[in-house]
Parts: sequence; structure tokens; C-alpha cells
Amino acid sequence: MEHNLNNTNGQGGRVEEKLDNMSSGKKDEILANFDEFKEYLGGKVSMGKKLGLGEEQLANTAQKVGDYLSAKEDPRNREEKLLQELWKVGTDEEKHMLSHMLVKLVD
Repeated sequence: MEHNLNNTNGQGGRVEEKLDNMSSGKKDEILANFDEFKEYLGGKVSMGKKLGLGEEQLANTAQKVGDYLSAKEDPRNREEKLLQELWKVGTDEEKHMLSHMLVKLVD
């Protein structure tokens, strides 16, 4: 099963751009502990649902966030370290399934 990593509607590029433009202080606040990260991601999932995004679109966006965090941010706690390690060894399909699980976790 192949997943569109660039996301439909160009969301992938917008996600990375938004994360790149976020201040380091705001990133630190969100990533300082896993509960803050879950709260932030939960808010984004809720907003996406209100905008009419379906589960697949939400998972695609979560996968873009995971790709970004894995490539550009150091884990700041045990949970983020575990997610990073899973991300490193996972195939694209496994990363996509993990993204679905993260969406479910925060929903």
C-alpha cells in the first residue's frame, strides 16, 4: 500500500514551512514534555477535523510532522526518543501506521 508522502493539496510543504518558521522557544515549550506534545498535536488534530480533514489526511500530516521532527529536532524526553528510534527503523508504511496511532492517541 503506497501513501502519498507529499500529501494531497500541498499540505506536506506547508507543514514543514510552518514548523521551520516556529520560534525555537515555542518548539521547546511543545517538546519539553510528552504531555505538552500530545496536547499540541491534539489541538491540531481537532482543528483539522473542524476543517473537514479525514483520518487519512490527518495521518499524512502527522507523518510529515514525524519526518520533520526526526530529521531536525533532538528528542527532549524518553517518549520522543522512543518515537525517534521507531521512526528511524520503520518503513514508510510503518511510519504511516504509527502516524495513525499518534492521531488516535491524541484524539
